[in-house]
Amino acid sequence: MRLAVPDMISNSYFPAISAVELGDFAEQGLDVSHELIYPVDKCYGALRDGEVDLIGGSAHAVLSAFPRWEGAKLLCSLSQGMYWFLVLRADESHRRGDLGAVRGKKIGAAPWVDCGLKRMLREGGIDLERDEVEIAPVPGTSGPRVSFGVTAARALEEGLLDGFWANGMGAEIAVTRGVGTVVADVRRGDGPKPAFNYTQPVLVATDRFIADRPDDAAAAVRAIVSTQDKLKQDVGRATAIGEKLFGPDEAKLIARVVERDLPYYDPAISESFVEGMNAFALDMGILDRPVPYGQAVATEFADLWA
Repeated sequence: MRLAVPDMISNSYFPAISAVELGDFAEQGLDVSHELIYPVDKCYGALRDGEVDLIGGSAHAVLSAFPRWEGAKLLCSLSQGMYWFLVLRADESHRRGDLGAVRGKKIGAAPWVDCGLKRMLREGGIDLERDEVEIAPVPGTSGPRVSFGVTAARALEEGLLDGFWANGMGAEIAVTRGVGTVVADVRRGDGPKPAFNYTQPVLVATDRFIADRPDDAAAAVRAIVSTQDKLKQDVGRATAIGEKLFGPDEAKLIARVVERDLPYYDPAISESFVEGMNAFALDMGILDRPVPYGQAVATEFADLWA
């Protein structure tokens, strides 16, 4: 089986690749390898086209390849809540939670990831055109095997951007190097409250896979739950995985970033989350009508989340 993620060096998708590296998929009788496919819409396109079997990615971005949630479902959550950080240049004075700090700025964001930033800013009273906010691709991310957060931090350090919207690893690198300041972390109370449920990192499979291989789908969910528990018991395991897969700088940081996220490593997918994601997707024009909870979520595996 092939598992794809849109960003390898990421705390958000880390439970998925860790389930491979820690042997949890193998313990469930699954032979799974992981690979990077960037950006996230290409990742889901590969799932739709049968090139991969599982995706660890953003929940809302399923719609990039499966309109109206027709053909794919969420198996479990990798982590709760919208998980990207708004980081701006550290050489300017920015107050935590002040979304107005983006006025007149160029902010880097990945395709489909930028949807979360745009709606959060709008709900926070920012008009992109009026306030001259440019949300654009991050330089250097055009290749197929890009670690987005790391590349975004590098672009900020090189002065190519005023800020970026990316994962916790990208934010940690920018802050550690003294080039960035976190202005918004939705999961920890910054920005409009509804933004928490815009999206979250999830494990996804096609309806066909679930129908044809229900035991394997269930085994995949059990593997993720086991991995989340192992990381909570010993977050030091993250360092060993990082040393195998990441560059030396990122390997040193991954345990710290994962430890901060451990309270969000919960496999459950709530009905309130799907309601919030529906509202977000409708507002962004990527969904034309709300979908029922059971159309987006493989509820037959819900008892495995406990």
